[in-house]
Amino acid sequence: MKKETYTETFESPEGVSVSYENREVAFTKGSTTLKRKIDSKLVSVSVSGNNVVLTAEKPGKRERKLIMSYLAHFRNLITGLNEKYTYKLEACNVHFPMTLKMEKNTILVNNFLGEKIPRKSVILPNVEVEIKGTQITVTSSDREAAGQTAANLEKATKVRNRDRRIFQDGIYITAKPMEASQ
Repeated sequence: MKKETYTETFESPEGVSVSYENREVAFTKGSTTLKRKIDSKLVSVSVSGNNVVLTAEKPGKRERKLIMSYLAHFRNLITGLNEKYTYKLEACNVHFPMTLKMEKNTILVNNFLGEKIPRKSVILPNVEVEIKGTQITVTSSDREAAGQTAANLEKATKVRNRDRRIFQDGIYITAKPMEASQ
């Protein structure tokens, strides 16, 4: 038989304020604010002081997994408020030298495998990208945005319809941020 309710409490550290409105939990430290949308109708959220309380009525495995996932997202947001997440990528080419150029919120990869049309990669909001030769650094306080931007860069240079053992050109993730201790 299922329990009546399942409740988990996330305690935010000192100096971090928490607010909840329109199904979004916002953590603020100084001038940096990170938000996470709670889009599940199975989990209810309330904020008391600096604590976020997640509750599920008549929970099963799905509800418990959702609550634990949200707690992991909250830990990532708190870590992002203290230090930025950094992904390092490298542009590798064998025969055709590719060039990388930033334009507003996109990165253009010119001359990839000798192609005439440049490939494009989207940079998400609040993400900083720095290009130094073949080294690319992606940093952000939001782990998901930084990771998605790095994945967009890697996916933009995916080789299709060719033998991957021969055509090894592309942009590859070489370093990811370390996992936060639990």
